[in-house]
Amino acid sequence: MAFTHPGGVRRFAQPGAIAPPDVKFSFWTSMADLGRLVMRSRAEGLRTRLALAIGLVILGKWAGVNAPVFLGDAVNALAEGRHGEGALGAMFLTLGGAFVGLRFLASVAPYLRDIVFTPVSQMALARSAMETFGHSLSLSIDYHQGKQTGALSRIIDRGARSTDFLLRSVVFNLGPTALELAMAAYVLASRYNWRFAAVAVATVVIYTVLTFRITNWRIAHRRELNEADSRAAGLAVDALINYETIKTFGSEERVTRDYEQAMTGYARASVKANTSLQILNGVQAVVLNLGLAAMVVMAGMQVTGGQMRVGDVVAAILVLIQLYGPLNMLGMNYREIRQAFVDMEQMLGLRAVAPNIVDAPDARPLPPATGQGADLVFENVSFRHDARSQGLLDVSFHAPPGATVALVGPSGAGKTTAVRLALRLIDPQGGRVVIDGVDARQAQQASLRGAIALVPQDVALFNDTLSRNIAFSRPDATAAEVRAAADAAELGAFIDSLPAGLETMVGERGLKLSGGERQRVGIARALLANPRLLVLDEATSALDGRTEEAIQATLRKVRAGRTTLVIAHRLSTIADADDIVVLRRGRVVERGDHEALLAKGGEYAALWRRQTREA
Repeated sequence: MAFTHPGGVRRFAQPGAIAPPDVKFSFWTSMADLGRLVMRSRAEGLRTRLALAIGLVILGKWAGVNAPVFLGDAVNALAEGRHGEGALGAMFLTLGGAFVGLRFLASVAPYLRDIVFTPVSQMALARSAMETFGHSLSLSIDYHQGKQTGALSRIIDRGARSTDFLLRSVVFNLGPTALELAMAAYVLASRYNWRFAAVAVATVVIYTVLTFRITNWRIAHRRELNEADSRAAGLAVDALINYETIKTFGSEERVTRDYEQAMTGYARASVKANTSLQILNGVQAVVLNLGLAAMVVMAGMQVTGGQMRVGDVVAAILVLIQLYGPLNMLGMNYREIRQAFVDMEQMLGLRAVAPNIVDAPDARPLPPATGQGADLVFENVSFRHDARSQGLLDVSFHAPPGATVALVGPSGAGKTTAVRLALRLIDPQGGRVVIDGVDARQAQQASLRGAIALVPQDVALFNDTLSRNIAFSRPDATAAEVRAAADAAELGAFIDSLPAGLETMVGERGLKLSGGERQRVGIARALLANPRLLVLDEATSALDGRTEEAIQATLRKVRAGRTTLVIAHRLSTIADADDIVVLRRGRVVERGDHEALLAKGGEYAALWRRQTREA
């Protein structure tokens, strides 16, 4: 997505970059973006609803401006009393009825408009939230690791709601108010005196200019308020997610103090924003009342000079008061529009971040599975992390179909980086990763991810049932298939002990389960996916010895017909691997099977001896 800089030049963010804080919004560019969003909203009867809503707006404004004219004529008829009593009463009732009817039409038109347009605005809000949410999921893992979950959620929520407000305010308040001013000026000039029209226009122009300038000054306060709100929300969500860590280290008071500081900053920012708001309201009231006073004085002078009748004075003043109604709303709407732009700023900045990992224009699916497993090749792969000196450097290894290849080495050696490269969560900066003869960068991501299943060290679960968590890898799986995968992961006895069985809720992030139970759910999820490449990243590290032996036996069984890439610290779990790749500081220092590496007496043998002594 493009954003506009102060100079009016539209620029596009680089992949992984975040929109700069000095991004300025072009009103018309943003309105064009909103217009395209509405047309993408897929609301039922979209074009008909738009046309009908705009028609109701115009009709309501016309009725509101012309209603006072009929009341003025009715008052004139009463004041002059030229007709007979019956004719005078009939005339007054007719003119008064027209006034009441037009006022009713002007009052009911906005409600009818909302009934017609609400489905469109709500679908546009949903589309905006969906597109931003979907875009955030497409961003790289490095981006999400650097963002607070609560703050990111607020960005999406506030940005989506701002689109709904901007649609309502601009289409049904700013534009119609300008139209109403033109109608009022025409009526005042043609029916009464052009000076009245000049006073009305001057009042509106001065009011608008002062409102815009003061509101622009208030924008910094609103931005500060939003930042304080996001900071406090981010701290709260982060603390609630990690409450177990907080309690473990007895840090409740310290974290509460941090939250107190954030909320104090929010309160101070809120005071600034509210004070500047009251200043704006005061200035607006002064301008409107001065305009009304000028109109009253001029009308009185016109009546005194015999140039106007009493009813005309009533009508002229009522036209101006009628105009003041949306003017009051204009001030609020403009403030809210500018505040909505501030809310949109972060959302558009998020959507301006280009995903690092995208399908190539000529991307193709992986060839059909052979039933023998994937053929995985790392060819001179290098990857450098932003926060580290080196992730991987010139790493090469081959995992032929049906083989089990293990990556071992100390923490920070690059094992997890290799897994992310195989899954194409990141792309190599040198060399290539090839799966079944296709460079991972040339494969369709959906096809690639469908061929690989990962069991991480820390299994992430959704706040849902056991069944739906296991079936996440294959939503179309039958209940029998889900249960078979659970049994294969040694979850059968645990499930049978639960009153709700597979329909048991696992809680936020699966915290109702033990660490070992969460890992077994992750294993069941991977087995249900039936991948050609199974990646085990410390998949049994949280299990007790007996359960680990059972799971290892199960994993040895399910390796048949698939390739397995294993990351392990406990070398006993990969002693039967076909090939063991020893990494240190991002480089391959040794390769071979268990017996060959022990015989070599190098890095692997030293690790084996150390773990054996500890055992």
